[in-house]
Amino acid sequence: MWRLSAFLRRCITTSPSRNRKKDSLFIIHPVVKEALADHRPVVALESTIITHGMPYPHNLSTAKEVEAIVRAEGAIPATIGILEGRIHVGLSSDELDFLAQSKTALKVSRRDLPYAISKGLSGGTTVSGTMIAAYRAGIPVFVTGGIGGVHRDGENSLDVSADLTELGRTPIAVVSAGVKSILDIGRTLEFLETQGVCVATYGDSKSFPAFFSQQSGFTSPYHVSGPQEAADLIASTLSLGLQSGLLLAVPIPEEHAATGQQIEDAIQTAVPEASSKGVTGRDVTPFILQRVNELTKGKSLQANIALIQNNARVGSQIACALSKHKEKSGGSFRGDIKTQMSNQNQRIDSKTIVIGGINVDFIAKGATKKLVFGQTNPGSVCQSFGGVGRNIADCLSRLGHKPLFISAIGKDSHSDAVLNYCKHMDTSAVARLQDQRTATYCAVITESGELSLGLGDMDIHQQIQEQYVSQFEDHLASASLVVLDGNIPVSTIDYMCCIAKKHAVPVWFEPTDADKACKPFLSESWKSLSYTSPNLAELCTMNHTLGLPTPTELPRSIEDVLGCVPALSRPLLEHLNCVVVTLGALGVMVCGEHDAGTVNLQPQKRQKGQLCAVHYPALAVSTKETVNVSGAGDSFAGAMMVGILQGLDTDSCVRMGLLAARTSLLSPHPIDPSLTADAIHPEKSHSQLWSKPTCVWIED
Repeated sequence: MWRLSAFLRRCITTSPSRNRKKDSLFIIHPVVKEALADHRPVVALESTIITHGMPYPHNLSTAKEVEAIVRAEGAIPATIGILEGRIHVGLSSDELDFLAQSKTALKVSRRDLPYAISKGLSGGTTVSGTMIAAYRAGIPVFVTGGIGGVHRDGENSLDVSADLTELGRTPIAVVSAGVKSILDIGRTLEFLETQGVCVATYGDSKSFPAFFSQQSGFTSPYHVSGPQEAADLIASTLSLGLQSGLLLAVPIPEEHAATGQQIEDAIQTAVPEASSKGVTGRDVTPFILQRVNELTKGKSLQANIALIQNNARVGSQIACALSKHKEKSGGSFRGDIKTQMSNQNQRIDSKTIVIGGINVDFIAKGATKKLVFGQTNPGSVCQSFGGVGRNIADCLSRLGHKPLFISAIGKDSHSDAVLNYCKHMDTSAVARLQDQRTATYCAVITESGELSLGLGDMDIHQQIQEQYVSQFEDHLASASLVVLDGNIPVSTIDYMCCIAKKHAVPVWFEPTDADKACKPFLSESWKSLSYTSPNLAELCTMNHTLGLPTPTELPRSIEDVLGCVPALSRPLLEHLNCVVVTLGALGVMVCGEHDAGTVNLQPQKRQKGQLCAVHYPALAVSTKETVNVSGAGDSFAGAMMVGILQGLDTDSCVRMGLLAARTSLLSPHPIDPSLTADAIHPEKSHSQLWSKPTCVWIED
């Protein structure tokens, strides 16, 4: 949105929320989230090997080496861990280092997750803990060293690892070196059969491996010879919609097999030592591994590292083969891991609907302070995918509220590129029209980011007509929020406002530019709107269309603006719940019904009380940091909508919106592909940079 060029270079926030929301407890690293959205292979990795499996610094170096192996094989690593009560899927280098050196990290299995989260503790996730997080994130392949099992004398002690029951109820493919020989391997395989877990050895042998040994004396029910067969087996498991997982047992590499036998002999010595010293429960495995390392003079540690690295290599190859399998099958498996997850886990709000335009944007940015017309100017040109409606739908999708997006594109090369880029969105309602051109927009901007010239081929937006939109009337009637951008025809806006009034559906109108801001106000349709987000010029257009007086010149000083905006918003608030006015370098004003020092954003709570306008001062972003100004306003609107849908307070909603806008400014894309709910969480840092908002009364 070019009209917000000054505003788009700035970001505003307010005081943070006091209560951490549940959604923030599950954090997917931006790189992992983008890979999942693009359907690229991702491999989940556990973190107890970091916190409890090896001494520092071997644990840290091994973790980083394993991640490097995953990347080298063409997949994205997602190490999972608990940091200060939050589940992280994908850890930064600093976060890995923190866990590696932590002296207080917990060993977090399924049973431990609630306690660790409630107390804000940190820890490494076991096989079962990692499976839960990987499943929720939508990662089908998980690589570990070895799984737990039925302990010796387990028929009496009932000491059975939670890893086994988790495999029986979580559809994840676990790639491991089998089961440690300190366990009862025969009973472990029987227990897995009872749980309905498919077990297969990877490679030519059918022998089930025992971690440090290629043979345990037991035979796997099945075997797969390579990555493709393994991927086929996983795909079949997911397609059947089974609630059980899959165990792929990878034998230790041949070159380490001899060392493995020495380690097995040491294990037979360490097991009775643990018993004689009264070591029980979860302490048994760490004790034995430490004792074995001492007895083998470090050879077990080296073999352990080699084994894990080999598993990572094999698991990554399988994940890549599975990704290709998914592409060939049309992009999804019936009943696959994503569709098995509940809507609550996916955090998708299918009742949000966005109706608006899609553009292919070409942005030319000059490299000099002044552009000279009539000659070639030095600069850079890049292509991105925009359109106000598309941008807002993109933002909502990346923040976990995936809307039904209704729009129109042509049947041309641009449309193929758009749909490929928007695979993470619900584009099932985007019409592809024969003999129509996908909308394109070319903008020439100065070095400072100001729009110098814009050219648009937007005729196809007029094809988003009432007749087409009416096909989705059932969805519209039950929507939690409908978003309209100013590009769509007046008749479509009128139709949508009529539907909204009939079914009491909140509608957000994003005016797009000053010329299009008038559309709902040409009739009584505007009275059915709940929200609108104009700049000052568009707010004047709205008032002028209603036949109300407007200033001959836009005010510039902060005093004049703070006096003008409430006066211009007052007539609209007779029917609208909230008017959000963007003010460029001066910040933003949120106008509506007063509620405990701020503005009430929830239509259902409106009580026709005193009106107010809350001004949020701007936070500057330098022109050197600014990469793209085409989508920050849409990021702001989309993120603020998410806050409203989540029922957050006004200050949090505005802060979320403007933090999202800032990410857009720093990205070459209108909506930053790495945008996440965590990145704009109201409790994020930078609180010292935010000025206190000012509330002023709106006179009758």
